[in-house]
Amino acid sequence: MSRCVVRCFSISIDGFGAGPEQSLQDPLGKGGMALHGWVFKTRTFQAMHGGGGGGDGGEVGGEVGGESIDESFAAKGFDNLGAWILGRNMFGPVRGPWPDYDWQGWWGEVPPYHCPVFVLTNHARPDLRLADTTFHFVTEGLEDALARAKSAAGGKDVRLGGGVATLRDGFRGSHIDEAHFAISPVLLGRGEAVFADLDLPALGYAVTRRVAGEGAEHIVIGRS
Repeated sequence: MSRCVVRCFSISIDGFGAGPEQSLQDPLGKGGMALHGWVFKTRTFQAMHGGGGGGDGGEVGGEVGGESIDESFAAKGFDNLGAWILGRNMFGPVRGPWPDYDWQGWWGEVPPYHCPVFVLTNHARPDLRLADTTFHFVTEGLEDALARAKSAAGGKDVRLGGGVATLRDGFRGSHIDEAHFAISPVLLGRGEAVFADLDLPALGYAVTRRVAGEGAEHIVIGRS
């Protein structure tokens, strides 16, 4: 059965999933890039972004076959995925009505998704196909996007990729079945707070796993 999952979502020690003042120059906000230092060193990330995947993936001594712990979580982030859901900010910096359709994402001609992606937006836009990924722009909200994504996933999982507001909506609606957060050793002070005003125990969630990685603390939250 298709589940809605969050994978490899990096947050600061003080609970921010993005820094303040997001812009084209700082898509993750001021200081936000530091949240992802742990994953940049993994083989999975390097292979996806042209690094060849030849690094050691962090310190040896992880969970399986000598893989680092950070690498094992990064690789698992792409297991059994049949579709993604993204908030509009995760697709690009354009706000309001689309002035044109020139913007095609942060990733160039070959996006890292390799399956259907459903982008939440208030403004309609035609489907966009890049390589083996088709972006569908959903104006009816998260529940509609999730229903469409699960249908497209063919029984595989749907990954809720963010941003923070999208994750918060996912928790509020009890749509998320499991969420993996990587807590980076970074303090941002300001930005987008992931858990503000969320009572996760009341919503039926609990911490189900905790693992100290090489560059981040890995916390898995699931249904209690």
